[in-house]
Amino acid sequence: MKMESDVMMSKFKRICVFCGSSQGNKNSYQDTAIELGKELVSRNIDLVYGGGSIGLMDLVSQAVHDNGRHVIRVIPKILVPRELTGETVGEVKVVMAHLISWAQLGIHDKPVGLLNLDEYYNSLLSFIDKVVEEGFISPNARQIIESATTTTELVEKLEEYVPYHERVASKLNWKN
Repeated sequence: MKMESDVMMSKFKRICVFCGSSQGNKNSYQDTAIELGKELVSRNIDLVYGGGSIGLMDLVSQAVHDNGRHVIRVIPKILVPRELTGETVGEVKVVMAHLISWAQLGIHDKPVGLLNLDEYYNSLLSFIDKVVEEGFISPNARQIIESATTTTELVEKLEEYVPYHERVASKLNWKN
């Protein structure tokens, strides 16, 4: 990572963040959402997120926006009038499974970061490790998931990430 005046320059232009449409039961969740937004700003990184203006996703987006970075909202049209939001844990697992399998196939080589505040994602990480143990995900594909307990540590791990997968699908035509 390069320094340009007082701003750290990241290898990422944008980072996509999945987080809750509620604020959770602990103040630490809210504080850390704001801290994550500020960490992205300190590294000159823009935010892509689920588009809601409620919950943790709102706190992250406001911290990024209020501190001068760009925020890109991705929300289905049908939800825009009412701004209904709320990914379930099941939906997050499906997205994670797609990202891991796409990395395994060589479709992308980007890391996935889990901010494991208060060990929130321990059971998910154990599940993923069990899937690797049973041979459904390669150990190399598992490496796309970086987890950390602080925002700074997580973003640093994402910055240092090196892809471990083989480019199985690199010759396929993904335009059709």
